[in-house]
Amino acid sequence: MNVHILGIGGTFMAGIALLARAAGHTVTGSDGALYPPMSTQLAEAGIEVADGFRVANLEPAPDEVVIGNALSRGNPEVEAVLDRGLAYTSGPAWLADNVLAGRQVLAVAGTHGKTTTASMLTHILRRAGYDPGWLIGGVAHNLGVSAALGGGRCFVVEADEYDTAFFDKRSKFIHYRPSICVLNNLEFDHADIFDNLEAIKRQFHQLVRVVPGSGHLVVNADEPELANVLDRGCWTPVARFNTETDWSARLDTETGAWQVSQATRVLADERWTLTGAHTASNALAAVVAADAAGVAPTASAQALADFHGVKRRLEYLGCAGGVSVTDDFAHHPTAIEATLAALADKPGTGRLIAVLQPASNAMRAGVHGDKLAASLMRADAVFVFADGLDWSVEATLGRAGLPYVDAATTVDALVMAVAAFVRPADHVVVLSNAGFDNFQQRLLGQLENNA
Repeated sequence: MNVHILGIGGTFMAGIALLARAAGHTVTGSDGALYPPMSTQLAEAGIEVADGFRVANLEPAPDEVVIGNALSRGNPEVEAVLDRGLAYTSGPAWLADNVLAGRQVLAVAGTHGKTTTASMLTHILRRAGYDPGWLIGGVAHNLGVSAALGGGRCFVVEADEYDTAFFDKRSKFIHYRPSICVLNNLEFDHADIFDNLEAIKRQFHQLVRVVPGSGHLVVNADEPELANVLDRGCWTPVARFNTETDWSARLDTETGAWQVSQATRVLADERWTLTGAHTASNALAAVVAADAAGVAPTASAQALADFHGVKRRLEYLGCAGGVSVTDDFAHHPTAIEATLAALADKPGTGRLIAVLQPASNAMRAGVHGDKLAASLMRADAVFVFADGLDWSVEATLGRAGLPYVDAATTVDALVMAVAAFVRPADHVVVLSNAGFDNFQQRLLGQLENNA
């Protein structure tokens, strides 16, 4: 079958492309500018990607068109698909129909931590010999690609609450029908499609409704909004983590010792090198989900001791001129605060410099403005890419008591401003969920030139 994917460069749709190719289909796609790691893995898979959306990309006519949720009416390829009566579907529906049917689906949902938790869970299952498949919105170093069919019964999917497609406004995760489902956290986000937190909670409860009574819910006990969702009705056994009465973990940031317990019984005691309390919480969620799938916590903890993280999730990129640069996908105040806290607590670091690209629809619109300044307080300086924002950096951040705030409307100007400001031993963390026009590597190059 010839499958053509609209919006193929997105983290989810690129994974669909890899799965379709692995299943033996001929795969092509269209998108605007692509950026790593998705552009890299599509190229390595030999998948042809058209630059831009044009009617000619649908010639000869594909057998099926998979339409990403970033596409809407008015797009020339979308209009051509409808006018010509071509067969089309959404990414989540294609996944459910072609990959998930007949498999044990382990879904990881939540506002934050989905990619890291799903990657950890997949790594655990692989180490346990389960040969799982997966589709994750990022590339873990241990996995190498964002999606693979696998040969075993288990399939791990990052379960996003964003809408499915222009013709299906349900959350993506409704399609997956998991038997094991992780609920990591729940906050207001995606203001372009949700009016308020209540609207998101309704979608999460729809997810809870499709988890069978013979399945498992793995729920963060620290999140009151998740408790509110379950209070609306729950028909599945619940394992709670981050609570002394069920599953808990202790992390010694000095030694890296990580201990997992269920109630008062210690089940695993390992050491690891990953950073941050939020990462430890994600790891605990993965251990509990793996336990539901039959993997002993001791084996899970041992596997995680060799987990090397995910690209663009607290990923150390290098050091130039004595300045370290880390890349992180954080695009919500809670995630930004957790990332900065993890880096600020590392010993032997100079000043912590945050470079923020507000790229999500909610961030560009200023929906989180009241929380954004507070989330950046651990930084010694904040630089903002201010192009296309509906809010003032000076009004939102400059008057909030942050030590230093600067902004630029071009990437070139931002690179020069950061490179001129930093000094040896500083640590720059780039906070962006978009391509950022290769800012990270351009900054490292400029720092090398300045040295």
